[in-house]
Amino acid sequence: MSISQAYATERFVLSFELFPPKTAEAEAELSQHVAALMKFRPNFVTCTYGAGGSTRDKTLDVVEQVHRQYDCEVAAHLTCVGSTVAELLSFLVDARSRGVANIVALRGDPPRGQSDFRPVEGGLSYANELVELIRGDFPDFGIAVAGYPETHVEATSAEDDLVNLRRKVDAGADVVITQVFYDNALFYRFRDSCERLGIKVPIVPGILPVTSLPQIKRITSMCGATLPGDFSDQLAAAGDDAEAQCEVGVHHATAQVQDLIDQGVPGVHFYVLNKSQSTSRVLGGVSISR
Repeated sequence: MSISQAYATERFVLSFELFPPKTAEAEAELSQHVAALMKFRPNFVTCTYGAGGSTRDKTLDVVEQVHRQYDCEVAAHLTCVGSTVAELLSFLVDARSRGVANIVALRGDPPRGQSDFRPVEGGLSYANELVELIRGDFPDFGIAVAGYPETHVEATSAEDDLVNLRRKVDAGADVVITQVFYDNALFYRFRDSCERLGIKVPIVPGILPVTSLPQIKRITSMCGATLPGDFSDQLAAAGDDAEAQCEVGVHHATAQVQDLIDQGVPGVHFYVLNKSQSTSRVLGGVSISR
């Protein structure tokens, strides 16, 4: 079942995002965390793709392993960064041969040391072009794209950012998965704006439970997300107590996810950062009808 079929037929779609481990030790730890997460019966699992294709094989190794071991649908991330069209097509052929039926199609961030995105010769410049390539050559693939409740950091305006999202959907995307956010009002505003613009595919909230204030400050500084003042204050009040910070973060994420469920979102996508504890606690604290 592709992700498009999942969102068309399931009452609530649960998904997790992993990243390729860099060491054998991290790989073994990831296997343990994936096993714990599988107890929640995710509809699919995704794995990120390194800048310039640096984790191409590892990305496919991770999703292939999950698919084979747990008979769970998977999606491989794919970006335009550092790849020609021929190389992108080669990745897609390899992905299909490994049982991957879905792609998360992204433009990708500029490589380190490069302030703006520049495609390689023979490459693509925008995510909508990547979606169009996939849809044209691999029409059976499910395709997810990214959306930004607080606007992409490179966008000239929220309106232009939504127009760009519409291009990706018009090119053939099946679902929009959002960047992290910590104020549900931002998501609902974004969802309503998408609907007004005629974007009819499922808009799925992306959730990252906070486990460390320094870590989330780094992440939000890169992606443009913000922390509500009261939430930030609670995290700061925990001081250097990592366990207390995690407790605040899990409590916030649990309330956030339950509200999203109550408001009828089609599913939730968890950025688990290759760990299982905080996401497991959040899912154990909410009521989902599946």
